[in-house]
Amino acid sequence: MQPGIKAVIFDMDGVIIDSEPLWRRAMVKGFNHFWLPVSEDDCRKTMGRRINEVVDFWVKHHNITKFTSAEIENAIMNNLFELIENEGKPIDGILEIFKFCRDKKLKIGLATSSSEKLMHVVLNKLKITHIFDSAVSAQHLKYGKPNPEVFLLCAGNIGVNPFNCLVIEDSVTGAIAAKAAQMTLVVVPDEGTKHQEKFAIADHQLTNMQEVLTLFKSSINWL
Repeated sequence: MQPGIKAVIFDMDGVIIDSEPLWRRAMVKGFNHFWLPVSEDDCRKTMGRRINEVVDFWVKHHNITKFTSAEIENAIMNNLFELIENEGKPIDGILEIFKFCRDKKLKIGLATSSSEKLMHVVLNKLKITHIFDSAVSAQHLKYGKPNPEVFLLCAGNIGVNPFNCLVIEDSVTGAIAAKAAQMTLVVVPDEGTKHQEKFAIADHQLTNMQEVLTLFKSSINWL
């Protein structure tokens, strides 16, 4: 790990909340409702992007003209909100990482491609809103991931140079964004994406948050 880390910036879906399976279920159900044959494996291809970009991609791919992207997106998000409220739970080990960061007086940021509404739904569901020094959604930014804008904005909000930030991500799209921001990168992919060659750009590729915590505890020169 790079010396001089002063902040840890977390992605949200699949990093803080175990929501990637919920996302896939919500998307498959939403797309299929409008007769778009999108599978869970298809959903992994657009993982990490803003939902409007995902919907536009599949609408264009299947040449859909009968329904609008907005209608499909609304159905997907309603599915997801219900799933998170009923089944949402934190990723195993993430609460211990938050505690470690607080104990080490590291700034804690959140930088997500998800909408502001979903971000607040998740933080409220997990009761962790107070944890973050800055929580930023890319919803209204000019660019979403893989552009680094959301990470750079989060770093600016907490007053930490990007070189002194460490990002935890689970998607290739987010990984590219973090490295474009010139931040130290730890990736913790899910089972369906862990063999992606593009994860080679990460400083560390780990299998779960307990390994991340072990890495943190074994590192020196944090401040």
